[in-house]
This record gives sequence, structure tokens and C-alpha cells, in this order.
Amino acid sequence: MSSVICFGEVLLRLSPPSSRRFAQADGFDAVYGGAEANTAAALAGFGIPAAVVTKLPPHEIGDACLSALRARGIDTSHVLRGGDRLGVYFLEKGASQRPSKVIYDRRGSSIATAKQEEFDWEAILADADGFFFTGITPAVGEALPQAVRDALDVCRAKGIPAACDVNYRPTLWEAERAGEVMRPLVKGLDTLIVNEEHAALLLGVSSDRQGADEDERLPDIAARLARTYALRRVALTLRRSETADDNLVSAALYDAPSGEYRRARWIRVHIVDRVGGGDAFTAGLLYGQRRGMSVAETVEFANAANAFKHSIPGDMLLASADEIARLAQSDGTVRMVR
Repeated sequence: MSSVICFGEVLLRLSPPSSRRFAQADGFDAVYGGAEANTAAALAGFGIPAAVVTKLPPHEIGDACLSALRARGIDTSHVLRGGDRLGVYFLEKGASQRPSKVIYDRRGSSIATAKQEEFDWEAILADADGFFFTGITPAVGEALPQAVRDALDVCRAKGIPAACDVNYRPTLWEAERAGEVMRPLVKGLDTLIVNEEHAALLLGVSSDRQGADEDERLPDIAARLARTYALRRVALTLRRSETADDNLVSAALYDAPSGEYRRARWIRVHIVDRVGGGDAFTAGLLYGQRRGMSVAETVEFANAANAFKHSIPGDMLLASADEIARLAQSDGTVRMVR
């Protein structure tokens, strides 16, 4: 069966229980995740076959990670084994006016030391009907920018739609280097996901209407991105952070062939765990496109997936398409389902 191939690093996440600080921790909650794996898990939950391409160490921690991916319905048949370690990140969950904090310990991980020729993209993409990566993947290892290019070359040759979430992480690489690498990679994609700040910082695209309302700026930015990088669709994500516990999320979607632009409503979220919200958004976007939803329906569904993820501990969205659709179509009230 055709599936969406998601290429990137899978990490072990260690967090102090509740909202304790690192200095208070006498133990850590452990889960597995990573942007591409999170997207694959959400797609699988929506009934869209999804596979992860990564490299895991050939020991018990790698085995446990593999089992966790399979438990979420993810195809792991293209996962490579080798190297010495799984990347780790530590998450201190914020509360009230204290923001969350992430510390990475991923240098020298199995996928970071992978070589370009280890990935047989002709075989990996033989039965694929989609390819997804984020800007994190080429930042992780020296050979990974070229590995992504190789995958995109095969996608173009086979007519496989490719999508990317720019997902810039300044702790992984400088903006100048990130822009140099990402600009050629996003050229000609089917779908690009980015926020206004990173569109300007990495891709050199901003609106002439600075100071104008975002509903005037965003359509301009989306159209400019589509023209500059020959994109079919551009999604722009938005977030307003009131406190570490309460945010509002929204998004916009631009369809270049039709010129249609739609903006999702703001959804207020009380945060249980915000990690993976953007990945849930991506999965919702890809789901809507595959199910033939309209531009407006697609962006509302994707935004609802993002909002729903904030209620779930861990990196991954655990929800059915029906649950997300109910939120997308609701008036904002929450009623018990029974």
C-alpha cells in the first residue's frame, strides 16, 4: 500500500514529571518522538499509511524506539540500524510565566553520522505517494542535506508530492547556514509550512505591508513564497502566547494554482504538552489534501489537529480523524462524548 515517507531523526525525550524544573528532578518521564515521526504517527492515526526513514542504534534502546514507532501504526521497514546512540533531548515544561526549555544531546547520534549512500531512495520511494521532511533533518548531520536532495530528485522523477516544514531550530544551526541549505531544498515543493518570521529570516520573503494587519501581510507573504520557490501550496502557522499554559493557535493556507487563500479561526488552548503541535498541523494538512477537502476545510482541520495535540502528553498526536473533524467544525465549546 502507498504511504507517506517521513525522513528524519527519532529522539528519546526525557522530562521531569509535571512541571518540575531540571534542578528538582529525581527521575524523568521517557517518550520517543521527533518532528517526522510525530507527523507519521498522526497520519497513521488518521488512517493514512505512513513510514519513517531514520537510523537507530542496534541495541536495546534502538529496539525500544522501534517498538514505540510500530505501536503507533508507523511502518518501520525502511529504518536503518547502525551507529552508537539515539539522540536525546531534555524538556523542562513551562508553567505560567516560565517558558518551556529544551536541551539537546544529539551530537553523534546514529542518523547524524549516517552517510548519503546508505539511503536507497529508489527503493524507499518505490510505493510512496508522499514525502515529508523538516528543516531539522539537514541540520542534524553533514551528509543529510544531500540525502534530502537525493530523495527530492527521486520524488520529482516519480511525480511524488513532497512537503516540508521549515521548523528552524537556532540551537542546531545559524540562520545564514540554514537559509543557504533550505532555499534550494524547498524549491518546487508541493507544500511548504513556515511561519512569518522564518519566511523572512531563512527564505528572504516578507511583505511590503509592514505594520499592516496580519490578514493583509499573510496573503502577500504566501503568494510571494509560492512565486519565488515555485510552490503549489503554502501554509503559514500562527501562535499567540498568553502564558506558558495558555496560547491561541491559527494558520493560513494559500493554494497557488487557484489563487485561493483561507485563514483558520483562532483556537484557545490550555497546554498539557505543546511539543508536536506543528507536526500534528502538518499531518492534518496532508490529510485534508489527500481527502480532497477544500482549502478552507483543510486549514481548519490542520489547525484543529494542532490545537488537539496540546491536550496530549508526549510528542505524538493520538487522535482519529473524526475527533479532529469534530473540533474543526465545533463552535468552540467542549462537550462530553458519550
